[in-house]
Amino acid sequence: MHKVDKPPIHPYIPIMVGVITLAFSAIFVKLVSADAGVTAFYRMLFSVLVMAPAFLLKYRHEVKLISKKDWLFSVIAGVFLAFHFILWFESLNYTSVASSTVLVTLQPIFAFAGTYLFFKERLSVKTILSGLIAIGGSVLISWGDFQLGGEAFFGDMLALAACALITGYLLFGQDVRQRISLITYTFIVYSVSTIAIFFYVIAVGESFGPYPAMDWFWFAMLAILPNLFGHTLFNWSLRYVSTNVISIAILFEPVGAAVLAYYIFNETLIPTQIVGGLVVLAGITLFVLDGRKIRKLCLGKRA
Repeated sequence: MHKVDKPPIHPYIPIMVGVITLAFSAIFVKLVSADAGVTAFYRMLFSVLVMAPAFLLKYRHEVKLISKKDWLFSVIAGVFLAFHFILWFESLNYTSVASSTVLVTLQPIFAFAGTYLFFKERLSVKTILSGLIAIGGSVLISWGDFQLGGEAFFGDMLALAACALITGYLLFGQDVRQRISLITYTFIVYSVSTIAIFFYVIAVGESFGPYPAMDWFWFAMLAILPNLFGHTLFNWSLRYVSTNVISIAILFEPVGAAVLAYYIFNETLIPTQIVGGLVVLAGITLFVLDGRKIRKLCLGKRA
């Protein structure tokens, strides 16, 4: 494990700020009239444009110091992030905000496997049990949507695929962030993601415009809140904590998203969705209560 500096603030603070801002992501996407790929493209493009001055003025020299391995991992992370957004945004066209956000944040299932295989982080019986409980909750959520119609179930599957991709993005970032500064890594990943989505939009024939003025406002809000205050804070935290910790924290995002969707879109929850969401949160709670493991995941990064 690489030795890293002591964080200026406790990593949990920026992680929780990031989770709060992510709760708005699905809401903004639902308010946009553009296609999923276009929405993802402008979200990433605006993020890159906002970061460009800081990168070009202070951090561009770091590009020459990046190894081939870190370049490769950063490019892969960027592509994973691109298709995470595309699939997740598309899922919101078929299923509810509550179901989509619960399923897309079911990251611990993939994170546990990834950190075990690539970082040799041991999994306790409680960790495995919490994962199985969360899977059970996702099955209940999907079953409820299957009863609502095949389209909702299809949306759930898109959200699960997006979940796997965002976990891959975090896992690659967990490795690279030990050696590359936050601004440089994030700028490269966001740039790669923007380029990947650009070619996707062209390939599927979506239109880059024109769009109503409010769509451009929501594009900007997606870049500022969920991206620059959400994913960027997660990238900062990856220097000090495991992907598992971030994945666990993100599972609280659906609570905020569901509340916002209730007031903004008048979305209601059917019984199986409520039970499924509670089961997912029960799995999270079981993991969080294992405080010794959480501390080990954080402190182990500094060993």
